[in-house]
Amino acid sequence: MAKPDPGGRPAAPGRGANPFVNFEYPNSLFGEILDWMLAPLLLLWPISIAATNHVAAYIANQPYDQALADNVSAIARLVTIDGGRVAVNLPASARTLLRADDTDTLFYQVVAPNTRVIQGDKEISWPPLPAKLEAGKVLFRDDRIEAENVRIAYTFIPVRNLPPVVVQVAETLRKREALSSSIISGVLLPQFAIIPLAVILVYLGLMRGIAPLRLLQERIHRRRPSDLSPIPVTRVPDEVRPVVVAFNQMMGRLEENLQAQQRFIAQAAHQMRTPLTGLKTQTEIALSETDPAQMRHALQLIAESTDRASHLINQLLMLARAEASHEKLHRVVPLDLDALARSVTEEWVVRAMAKRIDLGFEDCGRPLMINGVPVLLRELLTNLVDNAIKYTPPGGHVTVRTHAENLAVVEVDDDGIGIPVEERGSVFERFYRVLGTDADGSGLGLPIAAEIAELHQARIDLLTGGNETGSLFRVSFPLLTEAAGGPAAPPTRHSGSFPIGL
Repeated sequence: MAKPDPGGRPAAPGRGANPFVNFEYPNSLFGEILDWMLAPLLLLWPISIAATNHVAAYIANQPYDQALADNVSAIARLVTIDGGRVAVNLPASARTLLRADDTDTLFYQVVAPNTRVIQGDKEISWPPLPAKLEAGKVLFRDDRIEAENVRIAYTFIPVRNLPPVVVQVAETLRKREALSSSIISGVLLPQFAIIPLAVILVYLGLMRGIAPLRLLQERIHRRRPSDLSPIPVTRVPDEVRPVVVAFNQMMGRLEENLQAQQRFIAQAAHQMRTPLTGLKTQTEIALSETDPAQMRHALQLIAESTDRASHLINQLLMLARAEASHEKLHRVVPLDLDALARSVTEEWVVRAMAKRIDLGFEDCGRPLMINGVPVLLRELLTNLVDNAIKYTPPGGHVTVRTHAENLAVVEVDDDGIGIPVEERGSVFERFYRVLGTDADGSGLGLPIAAEIAELHQARIDLLTGGNETGSLFRVSFPLLTEAAGGPAAPPTRHSGSFPIGL
């Protein structure tokens, strides 16, 4: 893993996926498209039926309303008014013609100003009077006569100083309903055949449309497990091409990771061979010694080699754990970075005092809440503090401090031997050791720290120490919004002699 240079270059680019976010996708793309195509069709079908009924009723009413209006106008022309007397000269043959319909029943009525029916049927109700009378205008309304729905056409004949004369003709709706039913049947019956056919055609079209996906699936299934070469995109549909390109990029990253793992295994085997060879040699020496003092010295060397091998194995396991999907191993929780940094610092006080190093902690005066995995973050801080103490000579100073602006920041500052600028881009590579140092180490502590920082979407920077000597490791975490407000108290340094429980 690459480490940032002093200019602030990101520590570990290339794996920017957010491990705290999950996305949900439909189980079946085919079913999703089919649903979105058929659901509007099934929704529009009832609307189409209702609209067809309305249009059919309107079309059926037009000719029959016109016939009713003609009858009303014809009867109105036969009405005579003489001095307030109203008479209707409707011949018997005309009355017979009005009653001659074999399907519908017709009613007519002429009402005098005194609301007396002077001719026709009394069953027709009195119509509502309009706000303004217009002679000769025919109006329509729906009503019921003898428990049957009827359509009524009516008109008013003005009479001076008297209420108007009313002429009405009513007709039952049997012919209208028959015509409307015929129109509806002619329109809807073909739909009962067309819509299922459309559904079948849509289904077949979708099957044909996703056929390239099945071919792509077969091409992927036919590959050998070790084949990580890119999939050709020449015959891939345009809509699927971005997915295939992203898949090829993922396969490229996977191949890089596999190669990195192979290199890591080879390096780890090489690193493990050294302490194991030393253990074997020292054991053989101890077995061949007869002098108790020499034998004790050999056993001490064996114990030291065992500690180094154990430390190396533990760091290899932690690095593997950091590289794994930590959501499966540990739960992400809100935690106080300030409290965690204080706790880790307290754990290293005894080690620092044994080496005569002043280990101090400067808090920011308030909680720094972040999202993270406590076990991994503790390992990150432990490795940084361990590295600082290891490379700081006796009598030196190591300071762990926290502060916040827009980010939650923890720093480990020492005045030790420092790291040359030209090597700062390499110290986070696995098994890399800075030349010219005799401190024990496996070269895995800083790579583990950088790996954990990347998993937490944190930025890690390596700078020169605060006194222009030594090294300063700065890790910046996204700060939880609800904890970001409020002024910070002045930092307080707690020296290496503070009690462990402070």
